[in-house]
Amino acid sequence: MLVSTVLLLLALSTSDVFGNKLNVAYQWKTVEFEFPSYESKLAAISSKKFIQDNHLPLGLEVYGKRLFVTLPRWKYGTAASLAYIDMNEAPKDSPKLKPYPNWTAHALYGGVPEIISPFRIRADQCGRLWVLDTGIEGLLETEEKVGDEKWFKNTSLLVYDLTNDALLRTYEIPAEQKTEDSFFANIAVEDEDCHNSYAYLADLGGPGLVVYSWKNNKSWKVTHNFFHINPLAGDMNVAGIPFQWTDGVFGLALRPEKDGYSTLFFHPMTGFDEFSVSTRVLRDESLATNSSKYYEFKHLGSRGPKSQSGAAFVDKKTGVLFYALVNLNAVACWRTTNPKYTMESQGRIYMDNETMIFPNDVKVDNEGNLWVLSDRLPIFMYSALDKNDYNFRIMTAKVPDAIKGTACAAKFSPDPEIMNKITNKLGGGDKIKSRTSGSASAFTFNVIVLTAGLILSLTR
Repeated sequence: MLVSTVLLLLALSTSDVFGNKLNVAYQWKTVEFEFPSYESKLAAISSKKFIQDNHLPLGLEVYGKRLFVTLPRWKYGTAASLAYIDMNEAPKDSPKLKPYPNWTAHALYGGVPEIISPFRIRADQCGRLWVLDTGIEGLLETEEKVGDEKWFKNTSLLVYDLTNDALLRTYEIPAEQKTEDSFFANIAVEDEDCHNSYAYLADLGGPGLVVYSWKNNKSWKVTHNFFHINPLAGDMNVAGIPFQWTDGVFGLALRPEKDGYSTLFFHPMTGFDEFSVSTRVLRDESLATNSSKYYEFKHLGSRGPKSQSGAAFVDKKTGVLFYALVNLNAVACWRTTNPKYTMESQGRIYMDNETMIFPNDVKVDNEGNLWVLSDRLPIFMYSALDKNDYNFRIMTAKVPDAIKGTACAAKFSPDPEIMNKITNKLGGGDKIKSRTSGSASAFTFNVIVLTAGLILSLTR
């Protein structure tokens, strides 16, 4: 009886609470580009430089009225691995992507691309776009590339000027800061000082963290036990597809502090726990590379079962950490000023087994909008996407709207309408009249949602 009641409450809470937090801004069944001409598109198809089914948006960023997406070259035939849409003119359904910074950078007309295969990017408040390029083409290919050599270059950091799209700098990650298993899939940028900025590059395979100084144009590698996987978290199942991953440090999110540094929140994807460290430690090369820094890293707590998490981002204004729960098709949050990191202190922003299959990137723009990209990556990797269905979605909401009624709000208070529905279903008669109702109501609502989420997790 208890399980069925909780599942009923889950159905109510997921449709009324989670389902209304984010709205679809853009969606695609397959990716289409804005080619220079129809003839150039036909030529790209003929030369297999454009194989439509081989494209998958993965990372996103928003700067001004441009929304950027990365399209890693998992397979051959990716026309452009970094592109954007103009939000002033793009339609909701299947807007055509424009290559960034131009077609030449992606070798449409021949040669080797300037940008080969980035996974995630970051636009800073100084008007720069940081592109972390893995440099590897054809990760999912089993055959040799026909008519051309497979593109490959060392992992590099490319930084563009967003005012004119000129390439400002290219920095190649030194060989001694990588291992044979290295794979750099995420980046965070500390940009409070434009002349003394730092980039933090997550190496999920090392595992390790490479710290890059813009001022000194150099980098160093940081290692720690907390960057490694939890071996009990490697088994996942998304959209009915079971798979096992061993991704180390992955999620990175920065919260500026009053001392001039930032707190870096981080987690391995193959894990359930969250950690943190001050960039005071990471910026100091001698300290960051010394074993004495071990105790500077903090274990915050666990998200709970089946809570493997990928990308993350902190909203500077509210101090809320948003993160993707890739194994639950959900996006969740935690207020970083909360001294406790527990299941009870976290909130679910959105959960849906159709529109949120594998949330792969999370960002908050300068105007306080939360953005989430979902792309059904495991289906793309291990099965095949249905070209008649919407496979890629970018969803958004204002941050205050996203966290409203969750444990991440400054003052948690459940939505009266939702609580009334729950009360009526249970046969109760008293109605909740306002959002400032007693703490008992808030506690009850939080327990209901958390319990339902836990049961969902355990019964998947």
